[in-house]
Amino acid sequence: MTTTTYNERPRIGRESKPQGKLTNKWILWGGILFSLVFTGIIWAAGARLEAFPKLPDQGPSWYYWKLAEPSAISHLTAWGFYLAHQLSMWGLIWYAQTRVKTYTTGLHKVNVLALGVNALFIVLHFVQTHIWYDGLAQDVSIYTSQGSVIVMLVWILLMENNRRGLIFGKKMPLSKRILHVARKYHGYFFAWAIIYTFWYHPMENTNGHLVGFFYTFLLLLQGSLFLTRIHVNKFWMFIQEVIVLAHGTIVAIVQGNNMWPMFFFGFAGIFVITQMHGLRLSRWMKGAFLAAYIIGATVIYTQPTWQGKLWQLAAIPMIDYLAVVVLALLIGAGIWVADRFRGKQVAAEAAA
Repeated sequence: MTTTTYNERPRIGRESKPQGKLTNKWILWGGILFSLVFTGIIWAAGARLEAFPKLPDQGPSWYYWKLAEPSAISHLTAWGFYLAHQLSMWGLIWYAQTRVKTYTTGLHKVNVLALGVNALFIVLHFVQTHIWYDGLAQDVSIYTSQGSVIVMLVWILLMENNRRGLIFGKKMPLSKRILHVARKYHGYFFAWAIIYTFWYHPMENTNGHLVGFFYTFLLLLQGSLFLTRIHVNKFWMFIQEVIVLAHGTIVAIVQGNNMWPMFFFGFAGIFVITQMHGLRLSRWMKGAFLAAYIIGATVIYTQPTWQGKLWQLAAIPMIDYLAVVVLALLIGAGIWVADRFRGKQVAAEAAA
């Protein structure tokens, strides 16, 4: 959540020394452990949520896990806690960008505050689920939650273009200003996408919810470690990108609509086309991953269930890469409008 590019060495300044032995790597492992433990708590406590009545499933666009008869307090707690969480993190990101600015191998005080805020609201969401149950899903479409995460992943593809390329290591031609704006403001968008999705779902213990909440916890952890070296560690960033492969595949399997290969091979396709080229893998390792992808896809799509559905291999990559172009154009349009607005302001000031 910084303006620094991903392919440059983070600048270490006066505030760069770790506070005691509390380096960002120790915090990272502690945060991962916290995420695992709290996911286990959600799983263990999930059975009691069966007491909350839900409406019958009404199809793919229907989100099942919401109250049949929501109350004023269920709305108030879901939206109130969400807004408090959202505004708190936006405020901390703004403070870090405008007051701290310097990378560190330890933690800034603002990182400690961010970790505490996220941990507090994780606990509050658990309590809120078990007392009032409903999340934001009661009031907004499921596609808003899915769409926010999709745009976040597309935004990452855009920001990482200069470091690893977009198509087999080849870079998409982008202006420096578009990349600068994408990096400068990505923290605010990512914080919205993650926190909005976090409060969209009640803390149910289905396999899809458990993987989803574990993934969200890791993203909240990453969002707390801005201006630390671990925040721009390429392997840690890659792990957060690739977990969506497991999440999307598991949710599709649970839904039982035989669409899981589209999600598995779709996100695996993005890995072999784009993501693995940022990991400094040897040529033979890249070849091995590509061969495994081709063999796996051949085995699955020669089965009777999926014969004639080869379009699924291209669906997710095509959508994502097209979305990268659209996002770049939108950012470029925003820059153009901002420049024109500033130009008019300067002209008005000169005339006055």
